[in-house]
Amino acid sequence: MTALPLVFDAPRRGLPPRHLADMSADERRAAVTELGEKPFRANQLSHHYFARLTADPDLMTDIPAASRGRLAETLLPPLLSPVRHISCDDDATRKTLWRAHDGTLLESVLMRYPDRVTLCVSSQAGCGMACPFCATGQGGLQRNLSTAEIVDQVRAAAAAMRDGDLGEPGRLSNIVFMGMGEPLANYKRVVEAVRRITEPAPNGLGISQRSVTVSTVGLAPAIRKLADEKMQVRLAVSLHTPDDELRNTLVPVNNRWSVDEVLEAARYYADTSGRRVSIEYALIRDINDQPWRAGLLAKRLRKHLGQLVHVNVIPLNPTPGSQWDAAPKPVEREFVRRVNEGGVACTVRDTRGQEIAAACGQLAAEG
Repeated sequence: MTALPLVFDAPRRGLPPRHLADMSADERRAAVTELGEKPFRANQLSHHYFARLTADPDLMTDIPAASRGRLAETLLPPLLSPVRHISCDDDATRKTLWRAHDGTLLESVLMRYPDRVTLCVSSQAGCGMACPFCATGQGGLQRNLSTAEIVDQVRAAAAAMRDGDLGEPGRLSNIVFMGMGEPLANYKRVVEAVRRITEPAPNGLGISQRSVTVSTVGLAPAIRKLADEKMQVRLAVSLHTPDDELRNTLVPVNNRWSVDEVLEAARYYADTSGRRVSIEYALIRDINDQPWRAGLLAKRLRKHLGQLVHVNVIPLNPTPGSQWDAAPKPVEREFVRRVNEGGVACTVRDTRGQEIAAACGQLAAEG
């Protein structure tokens, strides 16, 4: 079995130089002062990056030209460059392959719906959780992303919507940490990224915490730690089966934290935040789609979470080399019916981007 990380926050090895988005407002002012500039220059830089959504010093005409280059070079080092964009769903879904400063590749997915615009953001390059039905997990973990590398995906998406890259100009409204990586295995930087994403301009991008979802395969201690941050983000737990025997195989981290431990931590999160927890369930033909598992899922969720839960059934998306496929639609409908009959709200998630390998479990960042 692939070894799993034992810590929630790895060292900075391989990460880019420190960036404005890595810093708090006080740290930005201190950094600017160290360069011999007035502290208010930090607010000007922050306004350009977070409100005007640009890191181009040539556009920062309110900053003297003599200072502009040095400030940008020190506080706005290049983070991600787009390798390619691929679109589908009549250009309503766009996957971007990014190259980081060290050549690391990662992907994000921007999705436009009638009532919202959602960005699926990556928190790691690759993933160390080794779930066998997920292309990202099968590729292994390259490294954590920095806070700023996470935030820069969001800034770029917000700029793309403003500029009409997906049709009519619009506004980025929702962020889901469901791209590459296990967010809670990069805990400190993900939490800092959420704060930058949700702080009002000029200190952040101003997206509501209630419009941010953090997904996890079930790192129980980190779920409790996230609860204690007292934020209003939604927690999504990738459960995929209600029984430990199968989950030990589908989600290997279950060998460390059982289904009961994960659901107890999720209940703590729900009680602390006041927010309903989402349970993600990738439905796999003849593996986890049996009616008795639907009944057991409802029973265990009702026991641990009561009404503070909603199940998202996800038809399994195809990945290269996988011997598994999605459950047939009649089986899917029966599974959903059984969970609802068991007293737990359950719906099928709208799947986007499957034909461009941009759907759940398909991100692989191949150059």
